[in-house]
Amino acid sequence: MRLLQVIGTLNPAYGGPVKACRQMTVAINSMGNCAEVVTLDGKDVPWIADFPGIVHGLGPSFGKYRFNRRLIPWLKTHAREFDAVIVHGIWQFQSIGTWIAARTRSFPYFVFIHGALDPWFKRAYPAKHMKKWLYWPWAEYRVLRDAKAVLFTCEEEKNLARQSFWMYQANEEVVECCVPDYAGDPDRQREFFLQRFPLLQGKRLILFLSRIHRKKGCDLLIESFARAAEGNPELRLVMAGPDQEGWQRKLEALSKKRGVEDRITWTGMLTGDLKWGAFHAAEVFILPSHSENFGIVVAEALACGLPVLITDKVNIWKEIIGDGAGFAETDNLDGVVRLLERWLGLSPEEIRRIRTQARACFERRFDVRRVAEKLMSIIKRENGFH
Repeated sequence: MRLLQVIGTLNPAYGGPVKACRQMTVAINSMGNCAEVVTLDGKDVPWIADFPGIVHGLGPSFGKYRFNRRLIPWLKTHAREFDAVIVHGIWQFQSIGTWIAARTRSFPYFVFIHGALDPWFKRAYPAKHMKKWLYWPWAEYRVLRDAKAVLFTCEEEKNLARQSFWMYQANEEVVECCVPDYAGDPDRQREFFLQRFPLLQGKRLILFLSRIHRKKGCDLLIESFARAAEGNPELRLVMAGPDQEGWQRKLEALSKKRGVEDRITWTGMLTGDLKWGAFHAAEVFILPSHSENFGIVVAEALACGLPVLITDKVNIWKEIIGDGAGFAETDNLDGVVRLLERWLGLSPEEIRRIRTQARACFERRFDVRRVAEKLMSIIKRENGFH
């Protein structure tokens, strides 16, 4: 089969949807199929050259909406060369552009939501939600209604999506995000990370690795860490990720106010061996998000046998709890404090047991090939292939 993925950007700083597109490309191609990508980035951006597959860059695009006048003509010309089109994300031009082209050329398309219909956004940004309401009936409602299938990464995300807009019609399917197993030597990667950040040598590391963004609960984490750090002098918090909102300065001020600024390391975005080294150097991973459709980084931690501490707004929390791979609590200060207290109260034997269960959870649920096979099966069924 030949599949075409359509995405607004392949910039790794944009997190989950970009990782999902990248990993799905590798998985599909490894099965003897062909997956190509069309992006609204320009052809000369560095992340296209680094992408593990064929990419068609149609940029430059305009604004956060990424309007691109080349997308619709390109899809009208080329989309029927593929067995299906997969759109990553909504609320940007790639989704409505694909819908417009599909209406005139009658090609099948599927949409990965990537958490964009989580009702948390309605509560957190009511003004933005009202603007989306003006757009919804004429655009995304129709995009989802006419898609062969709308794809969610877990049951929780699918159920929550129904709560955001009352006009909602979609053929819903669940396809877990696939995550490749880590590659390389864990000991070498750990040392590589610790050499880059030598003040962390010999410390107990709690790792946050995601975007520095309000929905990730970074402020709750710093407040909670300040409480946990009082009786644990060897404890350190690693805050790894790009600062997309310019929020880090305020968070650093908060850490200084709480007296823990010298116990928090801000690494910026980590990739490659540095990223995997951070996982291997840590004793636990934490993601106290207010909204998270899946959390690819959670699965990456599990791949390293790293237990995870998450909130019940990370939509795979039930799977994590069911597999004994970590703990989940509510997404408020008391909840994040309980996460750290529960972890710090474990015995060495209990920690070893949870590490084993974390790795087993990854192998059971997030294996690349198994997830890719499920996606291909859905595409074949919806397209009437046998």
